[in-house]
Amino acid sequence: MSNIITNYGSMLATALGQTLIMALYSLLFACAIGLIVGMLSVLKNKVCNIIARIFVDLIRGVPMIVLAFFVYFGVPLFVNKISGGGFVLTALQAGIICLSLNCGAYMAEIIRAGIQSVDIGQMEACRSLGMTYGKSMIKVVLPQAIKTMIPSIINQFIITLKDTSILSVIGFPELVNRAKSVVSITGNAFEVWAIVGIMYLIVITTLSYVAKYIERRLNRGR
Repeated sequence: MSNIITNYGSMLATALGQTLIMALYSLLFACAIGLIVGMLSVLKNKVCNIIARIFVDLIRGVPMIVLAFFVYFGVPLFVNKISGGGFVLTALQAGIICLSLNCGAYMAEIIRAGIQSVDIGQMEACRSLGMTYGKSMIKVVLPQAIKTMIPSIINQFIITLKDTSILSVIGFPELVNRAKSVVSITGNAFEVWAIVGIMYLIVITTLSYVAKYIERRLNRGR
C-alpha cells in the first residue's frame, strides 16, 4: 500500500480535489435551481406548483447514470441536429450540469420544507404591515427557513460528493476514474480501492461532523 501511496498518491489527491470542486460547484448551482423550484412549489399558484412538481419528479425519477449519458451524449447530439454546428460538452461541464440538476431537485424539496416549517403567521404579519410577498419572503421567512435547512444542505453536499463517482462513466477524471487507471497499471485492486475508500471516508466523516455541529449550534439558538 505504501508503494501505491508513494507513486500514485499525488494523482489520487489531485483527483479528490477535482471531485470536491465539482461537488461544490454543483451544489452552488443546485442551490440556485432549488431556490427557484422550491419557491414555485410554495406559491399559491397551481401552474407554478405543477411545474415544480414535474421538475422534481422527473429528475428524481431518472437514474443518475442515465442523466449523465443524456447530458453528455444526448444534449450535444440534439443541439447539433438543430443547429448543424459542432456543439460539444466537456466531461466537466456535463458533470456539473448533471449533478446540479439531480441535486437541485432534492434541494428544491429541502427549501420547500424549510419555508413551510416557518409559522404561516410570520408571512401574514408581514403582509398586514404592507410588505409585498417577495419582500416578506426575503426579509422574514427565508432567513428563518435557512436555519433549519443548513444541516440538510450539508447532508445533500455529502450525497452529491458520493454521486460524483458515477461520472467516471463519461470520463471525468474524478477519484474513481483515476483509481481505475491506477488499478489497470498496478493490478492491485484491493489496495487501491482501500485507499480510495479511506479518502472518501475521511472527507465524508468530516463533513458529517460539521453538519452535526452546526445542527447542535442552531438547536441551542432556538
